[in-house]
Amino acid sequence: MAKRRKLQHPKAPQRPAARPQQKDHGPSKKKPLQPAKKQQHRQQQHDEPVIPFSPNDRILLVGEADLSFAASIIQHHRCTNVTATVLEKDHAELVEKYPAVDTNIAVVNRRPDADAPPTSPSHGAESAAGKDGQSDVDEAAEDSSANYDSEDDSQAEKPRPVAVNNKLVYNVDATKFPSSIARTPHDRIIFNFPHVGGKSTDVNRQVRYNQELLVSFFQRALASPAAPLARGGSIIVTLFESEPYTLWNIRDLGRHAGLQLERSFRFQAAAYPGYHHARTFGVVRNKKGEESSGWKGEDRPARSYVFMRKEEMQDQTNKKKRKRGGDDSSSDEDDD
Repeated sequence: MAKRRKLQHPKAPQRPAARPQQKDHGPSKKKPLQPAKKQQHRQQQHDEPVIPFSPNDRILLVGEADLSFAASIIQHHRCTNVTATVLEKDHAELVEKYPAVDTNIAVVNRRPDADAPPTSPSHGAESAAGKDGQSDVDEAAEDSSANYDSEDDSQAEKPRPVAVNNKLVYNVDATKFPSSIARTPHDRIIFNFPHVGGKSTDVNRQVRYNQELLVSFFQRALASPAAPLARGGSIIVTLFESEPYTLWNIRDLGRHAGLQLERSFRFQAAAYPGYHHARTFGVVRNKKGEESSGWKGEDRPARSYVFMRKEEMQDQTNKKKRKRGGDDSSSDEDDD
């Protein structure tokens, strides 16, 4: 007799072993979103331009060339006390080097009185070689006012009149400020892209010439008894972030003159609408005499360096230490 086979039932699938329960130790200390937030915040700080002045500051602009920077901070940053200086001796020499400069001159010389007749390009400007006092237009500017219309004049009060004292001064050497400028203390002295021009094709000589220019400029800004830099004021110098400019060692030049670097930051030309980098020797032209537009300095990476008097920086550092209970802090910092 044949043996019967036992029917085998299929095995039931085995359940996976239960994972041991983890003890609840409270909220995790790790916050994965926090680094991302910090990175985003730092990126915003990195992208936002640094404006090293306020509208009410007394601002001295040195070596302004085509005056596009001066016009921009007056128009778009509402600066009302700007003294823009150029090395050129008069209006004719300035126009010869920068043919489009008249538009910017008009902005510098513009007064808020809408009923006043328009000024000529050279009207309201003075030369450092001329009288020490202000021009008639500059003196009258103290009584001028700018009223900005509100959206609803019936409900909103009109702001107080703002005195406008912007002016242009010709024939100003950055190393030899005239008494008409030196006797007025300025909160900010700004020298964008200083350069002596094409004195030599040798890189080492060019570096030395420009170092001498900056040291003399620093020393003159601090000269006593009539120093153009006010107490608590700062000097801002902007340079390209490439050779040969990095060879100038601007930090050391400032220390040599009695200054200390407060901070530095990226110069962003886009923060100044209408600004265009102008070369020391004027507009670049091709062999046909046509204006060349191939080189744009405003697109090149640049950095601004903010200097203050050493003793004033030391006072600030001491105040911070006392405020923080003696914690050490460094003032020589860079902002990305």
